[in-house]
Amino acid sequence: MNINKISFSLAICNLVFAPVFASGITAFTKPSADVTLSFIQPGRIQKINYRKGDSVKVGDVLVQLDDSVEQVRLAQLEAESKDKTQIEASEAKLAQSRVDLEEREKIPKAVTPLELEYARLNLKIAELTLRMAIFQNEQAQRKYEEAKLQIERMRLKSPIDGKIEAIKGIEIETGESVNALEDVVRVVRIDPLWIDVEVPLDQTTNLKYGRKAVVEFPDPKSMSIEGTVIYIAAVADAASDTLNVCVQVPNSTNRPAGEHVTVTFPTSSE
Repeated sequence: MNINKISFSLAICNLVFAPVFASGITAFTKPSADVTLSFIQPGRIQKINYRKGDSVKVGDVLVQLDDSVEQVRLAQLEAESKDKTQIEASEAKLAQSRVDLEEREKIPKAVTPLELEYARLNLKIAELTLRMAIFQNEQAQRKYEEAKLQIERMRLKSPIDGKIEAIKGIEIETGESVNALEDVVRVVRIDPLWIDVEVPLDQTTNLKYGRKAVVEFPDPKSMSIEGTVIYIAAVADAASDTLNVCVQVPNSTNRPAGEHVTVTFPTSSE
């Protein structure tokens, strides 16, 4: 009698769970990109160009810190990097020292060996002075480039096309201060969407990159969209006997991420 009860229970289980995989695997959608941006230094908010819910493109400046002091320093370094006065003066001194040595070498009997050696040393010093002037100018140019990069770090730019999901939790205002590495802006991309599907191992035999999948979206705007396998895990979950597979699906209608969907992998005969 107990054996019959167990057999009956197993039969019920098969009736309940087998259709789940036959009709598809339940999963949920997520953004294909989800980025939280922070400043690497503390500062005061100078300008907020976008708000929560706005669409942004790669490179758009979302939030900017006050960089008035840095801009003054940048102008100073730019002037120093473009100033060639020291190089030109060193070149003139070098030319003068070269002429002086040449003239003394033309009349060796009219100058003492010490004077000739002195002229040669002056030429060497002039050459080194020119090299030093060139080096200092190159350093000034590097400092100018460094200052530009520093100012760039005071601007949060979107690394992706997407939508602003959050700005510092709720909102920040111009003039408010933020700390270094504090979450400021979250940008998400929901077209395309990604779906992590836990596929039973016995259904993974023919799975491969590029394999088509059918994704059924729920009401109130139910629809069926074709997706593509873009990732297959190398290690299965031993506890559930499943393998993680990521499906990418287009989302031109801008459905929100986080919906529960049903994913099936049609065979070639379907």
